[in-house]
Amino acid sequence: MAFDGITIANLVYDMNQQILNGRISKIAQPEPDELLLTLKGNNGQVRLLLSASASLPLVYFTEENKPSPMTAPNFCMFLRKYIANGRIISITQPSFERIIQFEIEHLNELGDPCKKLLIIELMGKHSNIIFTDMDGLILESIKHVSGSTSSVREVLPGRTYFIPNIQHKENPLLADECSFIQAISTQETSVQKAIFGAYSGISPIAALELCYQADLDHELLYEELTEEQKLCLATVFIHYFKQVKDGNFQPVLISKEHEPLEYSSLPLTLYANEELEYPESISATLHLFYNRKEQYTRIRQKSVDLRRIVTTALDRNRKKYELQKKQYSDTEKKDKYKVYGELLHTYGYELTGGETKLEALNYYSNAPIEIPLDPQLNAQENAKKYFDKYNKLKRTALALDELLLSTNAEIEHLESVVNALEIAENEDDLIQIKEELILSGYIRKVTHGKRIKIISKPFHYVTADGFHIYVGKNNIQNDELTFKFANGGDWWFHAKGVPGSHVILKTEGKEITDATFEAAASLAAYYSKSRLSPKVEVDYLERKNVKKPAGAKPGFVVYYTNFSMNVSPNNTHLQLL
Repeated sequence: MAFDGITIANLVYDMNQQILNGRISKIAQPEPDELLLTLKGNNGQVRLLLSASASLPLVYFTEENKPSPMTAPNFCMFLRKYIANGRIISITQPSFERIIQFEIEHLNELGDPCKKLLIIELMGKHSNIIFTDMDGLILESIKHVSGSTSSVREVLPGRTYFIPNIQHKENPLLADECSFIQAISTQETSVQKAIFGAYSGISPIAALELCYQADLDHELLYEELTEEQKLCLATVFIHYFKQVKDGNFQPVLISKEHEPLEYSSLPLTLYANEELEYPESISATLHLFYNRKEQYTRIRQKSVDLRRIVTTALDRNRKKYELQKKQYSDTEKKDKYKVYGELLHTYGYELTGGETKLEALNYYSNAPIEIPLDPQLNAQENAKKYFDKYNKLKRTALALDELLLSTNAEIEHLESVVNALEIAENEDDLIQIKEELILSGYIRKVTHGKRIKIISKPFHYVTADGFHIYVGKNNIQNDELTFKFANGGDWWFHAKGVPGSHVILKTEGKEITDATFEAAASLAAYYSKSRLSPKVEVDYLERKNVKKPAGAKPGFVVYYTNFSMNVSPNNTHLQLL
């Protein structure tokens, strides 16, 4: 989701609830294009981050206190001079633009009350933080923009501040049915593009959501819609922005396969089937989204080599498995050759030599049979040839039985490593996966150098009734959880028939409720290959009934008596410690 006008409206609403009439107790500039304001608001002290970064402009409340440079930058010193200990008396979003204006009351050198405006423009590479007086005179800005840089306006001390309306877009909060239809009808493009092209503060994803709620193909031209469809779209649009006007925000974070996908201040129904989280505020949503996005990108980059190794080995073993299955199907002819040989022993006396076939009665099936013959061989020699083929295919089948089991076990092991890479959260997790690949012979062990200490730990959840649940992040952790950490009376969970984590529910001698069993099973479903399925079958049994065969791959176990349940994959219903 772009940092659009809807998100900014949500932030302005939250800031009016938390810091309106609050005082600015500290001003810091940790980055050249970033301010960190410490404010004493209605709920105590809070920190507000204002970033005018060209790549990622943001505003949100944060608990983190970033380190500042030893010498404060000029813009920071300028703000401290004028508005340190100032009181925020209004927070607004002009014309639903990607702009936030803070009106701040402070005392001048003579002790008289004065007012100033601190304006943050969140417009991509044009983002800026501008400090003006109430007449719009620019006093200072975090970025100076001269006439040689921008032909639209200069942002320099002494210039007059104004909001350039170069796109001539309408304010969606002022729209009614007639004005909406008129504004959209002037856009000669698809419905989706027409919406964000006609109105300010609307991102492409928000426009797509509006089309989805109106049950319209977003690629249709507006003129192709029926009158009923146009009216429906107008109704959806007005209702959507009534929620914004009324402050009925419902921040949501959308993920897909653990990767942060989108965020929004209002529900995105087009992503109803993805992983949804509902943080307590838009600031918490932004913090989670961008932190996870950065973490996910960093882990993806650092796991590239491991993924390539595992993917290559997996492809190779899958091809090997298909070839082995084809070879095994060829060995199914062996019994036919055995019958040929036995029948030749029985009826061979009828042959005089030089025949190319023998027609006889198959006494196994009581049906006539035709046996191809080599005319240069006699009956006994033809029989020996067929018995030789039978014995060769029999040996091949016996060998392939073991090879198919071995190759399939290797594929399952590699798929479990892929699953471990998907749920890895940090570099320590990757180190342990690499250690497993070294043990399995996929990576050559380096003997020189300092030994790296592995500190990756399993996921640790606690239920509402106080039971502790542990989830292995990889096969090494799975083995340690199951065979070293868990007691015989603890319960063991695993998604049925697919790669996934071992989940241990610690009982501590207490009786387990059905809700706790379901909670542990839903974690086993979530941390498996089937996490995107609506329902997953999960096996569970007491840990004492789980066995590990001698010489088995890490994470591989067997069990013969178990219970099963179908659950929805979920990891948000429990507290993660």
